[in-house]
Amino acid sequence: MLFLAAFAVLLSGHAAGVASPPPMTTLLFVALCLALYWSRGLYRLRFRIHTLDDLRSIFVATTIAAMIVLTARMLFGAGGDVASEIARLWAFALAYVSAGRLAWCWSHQQAREAGESVRPTLIVGAGRIGALVAKRFLDKPELGLRPAAFLDKEPLVDTFSELGVPVVGASWDLDETIARYRIEQVVITFSTAPDEVLLRIVRRCEELGIPTAIVPRLFERMPDLTQMEHLGGLPLVSPRRADARSWQFRAKYAGDRVLAALALLVLSPVLLVVALAIVATMGRPVFFRQTRIGRDSRPFEMLKFRTMAGPATSRAVAPEGELGPGGIEGDDRRTRLGTVLRRTSIDELPQLMNVMRGDMSLVGPRPERPEFVKDFEQRIYGYKDRHRVKSGITGWAQVNGLRGRTPLSDRAEWDNFYIENFSLWLDVKIALMTVWAVLSPSANVE
Repeated sequence: MLFLAAFAVLLSGHAAGVASPPPMTTLLFVALCLALYWSRGLYRLRFRIHTLDDLRSIFVATTIAAMIVLTARMLFGAGGDVASEIARLWAFALAYVSAGRLAWCWSHQQAREAGESVRPTLIVGAGRIGALVAKRFLDKPELGLRPAAFLDKEPLVDTFSELGVPVVGASWDLDETIARYRIEQVVITFSTAPDEVLLRIVRRCEELGIPTAIVPRLFERMPDLTQMEHLGGLPLVSPRRADARSWQFRAKYAGDRVLAALALLVLSPVLLVVALAIVATMGRPVFFRQTRIGRDSRPFEMLKFRTMAGPATSRAVAPEGELGPGGIEGDDRRTRLGTVLRRTSIDELPQLMNVMRGDMSLVGPRPERPEFVKDFEQRIYGYKDRHRVKSGITGWAQVNGLRGRTPLSDRAEWDNFYIENFSLWLDVKIALMTVWAVLSPSANVE
């Protein structure tokens, strides 16, 4: 795609009668781009397809390459409009490479979901975590990993009856299992095997050229931001817990209010039309109000457009998302207009006013009702952690498909991942994924 971009720059420059970069400049730019793409992991084998992260890496790497080439040309006293030449080369390269990466991500994901381009995977450790890893692989075919077998001398879970994946032996059966099932990926989870046995498995997989992934102990406290020190050959890993009172969160909340104000201004015609339609079909009030629990376990009144006929009182019996959109159980009093508002998520737009008031954020864990929060905090690990930050209109769990009939423990896990790995870029990703999910509900982009 880089060479196609360079060729397009040459042709367009010739047609427009403007100068194009010299061949050596173009070759230097292409070489720098390739090196920077490689250094940012764009050619590394990964489980998940991170489309948005890849596009950001392409933008940063291409821009750095263009700045290096521009600086070099100016230092060596190149004549002509150097800045214009490099800018055209940068723009074409960015467009072509981004388009190529988008096409690759889309085709690769489609192939994985269709059962093509999948790697048979061996899981070492048939316990609770091993079974969970296998279940995640089975639930998400876009990862491209198909559990083929387990190895465990003393399995704690009947993986065949639960997942359809057999336990075929112990550590000494590694070579035979790899050959029999044509294993291309090994994942090591928890088991009763001693550490030296697991280390032998890792070394043997390295000798065979098979990629190995390891689920670490205390994985619940392993965010992306970790610091590693070494005492000789002994590593010390220090997880960096996200500080919900840091300047980054303060900047996020300040930006939330500005963006919410702009969104309300831009969407005001839509909001007015919806409000008039609700009054015409259901009467007053326009908004449905419900008490939810937000940051620091403080209650607030969350707003939605009314979507159901009858009194505008607490309409949900089950927790949000537990039994479907909005947690509806049994009597569904949604009107035709309400169904459209729910399906398009327009009923959630009044929460922009909650953001303006400081009750909510644009991105964060979904808030729950007081009567359910106390129960969830007692029986769901890590559920209370979500109250360290403001609740959100959309969140990491929602854009990853954890809505509707999904376990609350899974949603808490994904929400906590968001909190521990918070960054402004992650918020941007979630916002873009939300827009894409609304416009194309069947699509899956990360």
